[in-house]
Amino acid sequence: MRLPIFFVPLLACVPTAIAEEGFHLYKFPGHHGLPSIADTGFTVHQPDRVQPERVEPPCLSAEAKVGAPSDAIVLFDGTSMDQFRDNQWKFRDGLLIAGKGGLNTVEAFGDIQMHVEWRTPDPGPNKSKPGSMGNSGIFLMQKYELQVFDSYSCEIYADGSAGAIYGQSPPLVNVCRKPGQWQSYDIAFTAPVFDGETLISPARITVFHNGVLIQNNTEIFGPTRHNKALPYVAHPDKMPLMFQAHGSPVEYRNIWVRPL
Repeated sequence: MRLPIFFVPLLACVPTAIAEEGFHLYKFPGHHGLPSIADTGFTVHQPDRVQPERVEPPCLSAEAKVGAPSDAIVLFDGTSMDQFRDNQWKFRDGLLIAGKGGLNTVEAFGDIQMHVEWRTPDPGPNKSKPGSMGNSGIFLMQKYELQVFDSYSCEIYADGSAGAIYGQSPPLVNVCRKPGQWQSYDIAFTAPVFDGETLISPARITVFHNGVLIQNNTEIFGPTRHNKALPYVAHPDKMPLMFQAHGSPVEYRNIWVRPL
């Protein structure tokens, strides 16, 4: 089994002031009375669940891209969409832009290391739909969502924040950049293991957002879905990745995967 290799290109910088203009300008509270999340003591999208602490992201070059290791499978480098199935997304100026429906990879994956860069729209959310702007997601095995969201502008329910295992586990901290700025996820994902229909071990995930650890070998409690807490159902050892379109033109670039 190959081990993940993480690259975090930092640049020297001067920290900005604590007060950040436009931070959590909008609120999108959660919902009462939804199902419990395993044995965590929380319910899905619980409104009073503590928000992740704000940590200002380290200074990274806005244009610098993390190169792929020699053994990586490059899913998108700005030149073509050949690694994806037929879709209704846009390919413009070397970027993938969320359109309608899911964007699924041709190849199927199990345990992986993954790098992806994303950018939410600028301007950010509007007053009428703060929960839909800058909203997307990365579904490991088409089932387990790592949330993509403008958590700089909008304070959404904690388990819907950028870097959350959607509907389950908020990120350790909120390290989101402003809308219009490039962000990165570096992911190490361990697929669930089944013996027939029986779950032997659950999926787990470690995530760095903009170079900061936000999920640390976090257990995934089952497939993720809005307002739901779903049990595991046996599925193949390898399945495609899926990028979610959620009514917002979130942009992606520089996506690569290393099977582990």
